[in-house]
Amino acid sequence: MLRRRNMANTAKIIDGKAISASIREQIKQDTKGFITKTGVKPGLAVILVGEDPASKIYVRNKKKACEDVGFQSFEYLMPDETPEVVLKELIEKLNRDPAVHGILCQLPLPKHIDEKSVIETISPLKDVDAFHPINVGRIMTGDYNFLPCTPAGIMELIKSTGVEIAGKKCVVVGRSNIVGKPMAMLLLHANGTVTICHSKTADLKKECLEADILVVATGKAKMIKADMVKPGAVVIDVGMDRDESGKLCGDVDFDEVSKVAGYITPVPGGVGPMTIAMLMRNTYTAAKMAVSR
Repeated sequence: MLRRRNMANTAKIIDGKAISASIREQIKQDTKGFITKTGVKPGLAVILVGEDPASKIYVRNKKKACEDVGFQSFEYLMPDETPEVVLKELIEKLNRDPAVHGILCQLPLPKHIDEKSVIETISPLKDVDAFHPINVGRIMTGDYNFLPCTPAGIMELIKSTGVEIAGKKCVVVGRSNIVGKPMAMLLLHANGTVTICHSKTADLKKECLEADILVVATGKAKMIKADMVKPGAVVIDVGMDRDESGKLCGDVDFDEVSKVAGYITPVPGGVGPMTIAMLMRNTYTAAKMAVSR
């Protein structure tokens, strides 16, 4: 689902809203059939510790998405001072609950809680964020049940362009555990030739200019300029930043880069909607796995 801007020689816009809506509609239809066949309604438990405003919005959006596709949504709101042991006890309870197929603990957690330890407490079979070390390892080998939601969504966005990944030079800017590293693995599994760039990369501009597919996830507003992008490249902007005037923007200078790229995601409306769509897909997969066990 692509749309062209109303200017000459500009990139086609990859419409994440439309693509995610199509995926969610398919999940909704699949869920209806699944419930009819098994009597089981997929269930997602979302845990929020603290009062972070952005996290509250994310949790609300996930709850709405569950309702839209026909899932049960279980919401657990815990105060900021919640001890780590209490949070882990809740997760262990949810691990044992047959009505819960997916567990998501909204990050970031308060500083007194060890995120790594909490993630490892979630059953790998219910880890719909795909953050558990077992699931991370499965992504490395290509033998996975779940994919991290944002990288999986990006793969769908690239697929929508019709551009073949195999044999292409793919550059990922950013090496986070949530986006950068798994993104590189998914592109590698699709037979792309992958380079990961980061803050210590000697010549970022040179690396980016070689990219047929450029994925940017740095958290630095408009850091990728038009002179860093190969003409005709697919550019995926994972960033969600504010520019100097306070306007929402990405890690890519959209107005300038869209004059050079072949395809580009907008911010907002690009990668963001895909992340929740992929979470719904993972939860549906978890429910199917539970029934088959």
